[in-house]
Amino acid sequence: MEGISAVRKKLDSGSLSAVELARSYLDKISALDGDINAYTFVDCDGAIEAARRAQKTIDAGKSGPLTGIPVALKDNLCTVGMPTTCSSKMLEGYIPPYDATVVKRLKDGGAVVLGKLNMDEFAMGASTMTSYFKRTKNPYDLNRVPGGSSGGSAAAVAAGLCVAALGSDTGGSIRQPASFCGVTGHRPTYGLVPRYGCVAFASSLDQVGPLAASAKDCAAVLGVISGKDEYDQTSSERVFFSSDVSAEKIKGKRLGVIKELMGAEVNREVASAVRAAADCYRTLGADIIEVSLPMLTHAVPIYYLISSAEAASNLAKFDGVRYGYRPDKPSDFYDMISKSRAEAFGWEVKRRIMLGSYALCSGYYDDYYKRAVTLCGIIKKQYAEAFGLCDALLSPVAPTTAYPFDKIPDDPAQMYLADICTVSAALAGLPSASTPCGYDADGMPIGLMITGKRFDDAFVLSAADAYERQFKPKKPPLSGAAEGL
Repeated sequence: MEGISAVRKKLDSGSLSAVELARSYLDKISALDGDINAYTFVDCDGAIEAARRAQKTIDAGKSGPLTGIPVALKDNLCTVGMPTTCSSKMLEGYIPPYDATVVKRLKDGGAVVLGKLNMDEFAMGASTMTSYFKRTKNPYDLNRVPGGSSGGSAAAVAAGLCVAALGSDTGGSIRQPASFCGVTGHRPTYGLVPRYGCVAFASSLDQVGPLAASAKDCAAVLGVISGKDEYDQTSSERVFFSSDVSAEKIKGKRLGVIKELMGAEVNREVASAVRAAADCYRTLGADIIEVSLPMLTHAVPIYYLISSAEAASNLAKFDGVRYGYRPDKPSDFYDMISKSRAEAFGWEVKRRIMLGSYALCSGYYDDYYKRAVTLCGIIKKQYAEAFGLCDALLSPVAPTTAYPFDKIPDDPAQMYLADICTVSAALAGLPSASTPCGYDADGMPIGLMITGKRFDDAFVLSAADAYERQFKPKKPPLSGAAEGL
């Protein structure tokens, strides 16, 4: 994994041109992605043309942080001239007429977009195995999942098939795959990054964010994509400045280890690595305390009720009438809609639509959805109380490391419980980052999650940067092969 700052120096010094850099990454994708399956679409011609434009900017001495930097995009971000499928049969072959705001900002900033990345269908899943098109593999072990739903984004960064990537996080879909693939991923504060052009899963929870080799690199990307957007009424006036990220900020701060996320359900190796990371922060001048947030033990059912209800509403538009998959020779209008959704949605999407529709039904709304929203308010209150005691919170990203493909739980309840560490920050709209903090006995990465106060993204990434300066990550085998190309 090569960082943005290292690539930036090569480009600005003239030792490497933007076109040469783009071609080298396209060659890596051609050579290695057949093993990893991170990409669903590679835009060779578009990337080279973007690199030529970037080189002119560099030659004029006007380069920005991302000018000429090869990046890739999760396939739920709308892109002109490239398919946006959400890894679903429903949108197979769909090419949007516009760019998502974050994509436009990357392009305006001179970034070179290499292509689109695989994901769980409509961002619903934690393994990238619900993708209609292919199964993405973990670069540390090709027999294991990369996590999800931004599994393609994490795998591409880990394997060196792009310098940075964008993913989306609804309940952990940036942080969990970042943890499984040994990269840094950041879920921004809700509203900091515009969602216009990101195909919605759960609108009150979805956030677009960066995955990269380091917290500093995530900050560089976040500095370009954040800020108010006239097309997104939920976007904030606040702007993130990457220059605000500094490892020195950790001195004198108080960090809380979340008691409820260090229990028996967390693998011993994972818990041990997180405790060791907390000890490292002590040596860096931070004060470490234990913090209790009792409602976090109920966060998973709360999250799945709210997110599934919103998904059922958001996905109602995919009916075969206006766009998307349409079956052959339906008998009538209602048969067309029924077959469109039955044939084009995968099993996980159908499950969540049914769960969400049930929660919103008359007679069940008060018992399920309304109660979940009320309990979500209590989670936000408990986080606010915790931040009265400390500046940021530490916890594992996931209870385990990446698991083999043949060990995925058959019981959906067990699968959903794997999100216990990540969903609460999403429910509260808080900034939360994952950074590598160790490896298990099989050499699989372990992630440390750092969660901060609303719009305190700079401190979250500063804390991650401070730890990364002390931690020496291991490279996955395939990233070494990539560097040799």
